[in-house]
Amino acid sequence: MSDLGVRELPTGPGVYRFRDAGGKVLYIGRARNLRRRVRSYWLNLGDRPHLARMVRRIARVEGVWCDSEHEAAWLERNLLEHSKPRWNRTEGGQEVVGYIRLGDGSRPGLRFEHTVQGSAPHFGPYLGGLRIRQAISGLHRVLPLQYTVEGDGSAEEFGRIFGIGPGDRAALTRTVIAVLERDPAAVDALRSALVERRDRASGELRYEFAAKVQGELEALDWIVAEQKVAWMEPRDADVYGWADGVLVRFELRAGRMCTWTQRAAGEATARERVAATPELWRTFAARNAELAARLMTS
Repeated sequence: MSDLGVRELPTGPGVYRFRDAGGKVLYIGRARNLRRRVRSYWLNLGDRPHLARMVRRIARVEGVWCDSEHEAAWLERNLLEHSKPRWNRTEGGQEVVGYIRLGDGSRPGLRFEHTVQGSAPHFGPYLGGLRIRQAISGLHRVLPLQYTVEGDGSAEEFGRIFGIGPGDRAALTRTVIAVLERDPAAVDALRSALVERRDRASGELRYEFAAKVQGELEALDWIVAEQKVAWMEPRDADVYGWADGVLVRFELRAGRMCTWTQRAAGEATARERVAATPELWRTFAARNAELAARLMTS
């Protein structure tokens, strides 16, 4: 195996792209550990033997270092929906797109929705129907907003068991919103409560319940992880980073980061574009320009 700069890839999550000698994109994929995943193409294809012919054609490896696995999943999906290389089997990803809807009035609580419906607050978008439902379950376990209802005997009875009632709805709603808006203190408090429940169940040998709560914890981590490549709002942005003669560009259109290009460019050419990049994406763009420069010179 020729190294192709694989050693320069980070061990964090991200998206990778293979090109042939003519510069044509062969394949786009995502990984929890970029370096390990890309190296595996030359060491052990496992259940991917159909890619052996593609591997022999790889002349260049490119990568985007993401801030979370969820961000990497979204970026892979967006790129493949925009343009599917020959060796990718499907356009976009396999995960279901969904939102969390905050109910009100006679139906408090959180619900999974495939689309944004009505005027009630929605959070997302998220990938993975099962993960979204598990995260809702974890939120309801600690913040039982669904039982702060009047006129429903069974819900009111459960509310009494939890020691809550309609008067607690406003406070619980504020905390739920804080978690879904990724407030660090709110997220940490919810995680701690779930960890306490998991560990107590494990100590009481209730392993099935402990495993369920562990799944809720992992799902919570998934939906509150940082991601800047898929938005509910139809945002547009041009995101540029430059390092050592390499200019990287990401396009965000209608709320989706859908293209990723990189080319040689002088600092003078890049300066105005980088300066115009919105603050939210500057660290992301700079980090990936540095990665692109290392991969191009390795």
